[in-house]
Amino acid sequence: MKFGTYFAYWEREWDADYASYCEKAAGLGFDVLEVAAGGLAQRTDAELFDIKRAAQENGVEITACIGLPPQYNTASADEGVRRAGVEYLKRIMDAMYKVDSHILGGIIYAYWPCDYNQPVDKERAREAAVRSMREAADTAESLDIVLAMETVNRFEQYIINSAEEAVEFVKEIGKENAKVMLDSFHMNIEEDGLGEAIRRTGNSLGHFHIGEGNRKVPGKGHMPWAEMGAALREAGYDGAVVMEPFVKMGGTVGSDIKVWRDLSEGAGVEQMDEDIREALRFVKKQFVE
Repeated sequence: MKFGTYFAYWEREWDADYASYCEKAAGLGFDVLEVAAGGLAQRTDAELFDIKRAAQENGVEITACIGLPPQYNTASADEGVRRAGVEYLKRIMDAMYKVDSHILGGIIYAYWPCDYNQPVDKERAREAAVRSMREAADTAESLDIVLAMETVNRFEQYIINSAEEAVEFVKEIGKENAKVMLDSFHMNIEEDGLGEAIRRTGNSLGHFHIGEGNRKVPGKGHMPWAEMGAALREAGYDGAVVMEPFVKMGGTVGSDIKVWRDLSEGAGVEQMDEDIREALRFVKKQFVE
């Protein structure tokens, strides 16, 4: 297994200087830096080259994640919106190729967060989502990119809420590079057992996000880390395990993630660095040793 962190642990907006975070992640002991896929799509080729160079110089891999905005809803009943979503994913993947990134995860099969003021037609939306992911997977295959469909809790989306639904979804896509992305935060809400959900996913698991149920770094909550680690080893998972804690209020990140109180206990950057460094040691002990 490789271990990574999401840049937004330190940020209040969904974009940042990803090149500098390559150095930061490596310095903290991580193998992987996850960035916002939408941020990559906005970069010039020169900026993308700088990110690629920084990743290579620091020995970290880049993975990308996104919850698509409504105008790019790949599960939309509006064919124009659905097509726009697929084309947006293609632009993202083109940028990923330029930084040598090979995992695109998140709510790429729909939009995020779901607006439940709108009517829900799960069967129709799921059919459109499968069609979109088949199209996107063809482009992804040509760029050596895996598409990882994230299971999320019922309050944020409705198409894929469990490992079981995710496995069936990727089977229906029918592409080797379509995989499941599990996230311990969402699993804590939706799954009967986290270890069993991992085992049920098996070799369909392509990416794994981790964090406590309270959104803090691993080790500062109640999650069954040893159980998850045993299940990952049993499943033979050797991909990326990426921390995705959110502990600070403010900005678009705080608003979107619904962080309404300081979960860091007033920590400055140095303490946040130490907290996530210790979390990495903790997770490695639970998952590998």
